[in-house]
Amino acid sequence: MVNLPDYDDLPPAPDGGRLGWHLFGPDDDLGLINLLTAERAAAAAGLVRRGETFPLDAPLGTFSPPLNSARGNPRHHVIAQPGGIGFDDVWDNLYPQAGSQWDSLAHIGYSREIYYNAATAEDILTKGRNTIGHWAAHGIVGRGVLLDMPAAMRALGRPYDPGTTAEFDPEVLETAREIAGVAYEPGDILLLHTGFADWYTRQPFEVRRALPRDLKAPGLAHSEDVCRYLWNSHAAAVASDTFAVEAWPADTSPSAAPFGFIHQMLIGSFGMALGELWHLSDLAADCAQTGVYVGMLVSSPTPAPGGISAAPNAVLVK
Repeated sequence: MVNLPDYDDLPPAPDGGRLGWHLFGPDDDLGLINLLTAERAAAAAGLVRRGETFPLDAPLGTFSPPLNSARGNPRHHVIAQPGGIGFDDVWDNLYPQAGSQWDSLAHIGYSREIYYNAATAEDILTKGRNTIGHWAAHGIVGRGVLLDMPAAMRALGRPYDPGTTAEFDPEVLETAREIAGVAYEPGDILLLHTGFADWYTRQPFEVRRALPRDLKAPGLAHSEDVCRYLWNSHAAAVASDTFAVEAWPADTSPSAAPFGFIHQMLIGSFGMALGELWHLSDLAADCAQTGVYVGMLVSSPTPAPGGISAAPNAVLVK
């Protein structure tokens, strides 16, 4: 599929919204990562001017305690080799989704039974459908575009606090695109800088400890208009420095589906890669200083067979 249809030209989905399945074939496990072709990788390389690199993974254990209480913190053990000649180490209790991550297409389904491209839970568990290894084998290389959400909110005169459930509707997203001075291109990797991760690291431990009980975080608004906007941008992926890319809390009840929790649309219907809890503050500061909001993004997800998520191992080069 070279030219994707607009959102409203997609077939209606059975539980609401539109369905992006089968555009890359009935057995596809890559989703919109298919848009990251060799030609687009080469074009992204042409964006490198200064050679400045911006690592986009937060250090392991940054989000402590984990923002989702069902996940744990990684534990690191350094092992001294006999004779004092060196060290080994081991990490355990590593939950990829407790820190910087890609959510694979096996993470959330369009409905409670069916995942991207009509894969079933059994397909995921026994055949590895939609799991992270498919992206790891392909590699994720393309044009990264930073969208500065606090700057967009200021430009619109809207109050903004990264420790609240601030929602970014299409007007905010479009204002951020205008600030960046870019036109979207198919296969873009959109980087939503919200300031949430920096806000989190400034909080005392007592505040951080209480967050999982009543977490509030900024992100995409829960609406079909947002889904339409993102699909029509023809982005391959959206990554952010916030908890879930979409505003939190979401409404995960069946009655609110599929727009109460738009993971169901973005991952389950569109096959869009979502990155969460990335480190974007250094990149955002450079973009604001230089006026250049694009660069070559290279991500090599951990090749974990059957994995549901993985560290992005991402860097943007300008």
